[in-house]
Amino acid sequence: MAGHVHRGGPAGKILDHHDSHLTCSFPDDGSHDYYQVNRYTWADGRSEVHRFPGRYLGDGRMGFDTERIKGETWELDERAIYLHWIYQAEGTDLQLFELIVLSDDGMARSRVWQWIKEGICVQRTLINEKRVA
Repeated sequence: MAGHVHRGGPAGKILDHHDSHLTCSFPDDGSHDYYQVNRYTWADGRSEVHRFPGRYLGDGRMGFDTERIKGETWELDERAIYLHWIYQAEGTDLQLFELIVLSDDGMARSRVWQWIKEGICVQRTLINEKRVA
């Protein structure tokens, strides 16, 4: 999936904007149940790559526990997935809640993250993606 990421503060001010390319796979070698690689690029030339191996927990749930994040996904239905996670460096003081919604044809998805600290939304991230070859 390739897309654009917009991160804003609670008042709607844009804090960050960058392009993304995500590769999602189910490795045949058995090393992981799920494996995602996120590549981010900014207009100023900066880039980041993050890897997220996941394990299937049953009942439509997937768990992640990497150096960067720890969390779990739940498949709500054939078009919606809920994800709750923390950034390991932040601990549980900052929690992220994400809703992923797939298009009817499976060629696009939208994602919304809410960054919650002490019960207050301190940021929102909006991501629109399209499937690429």
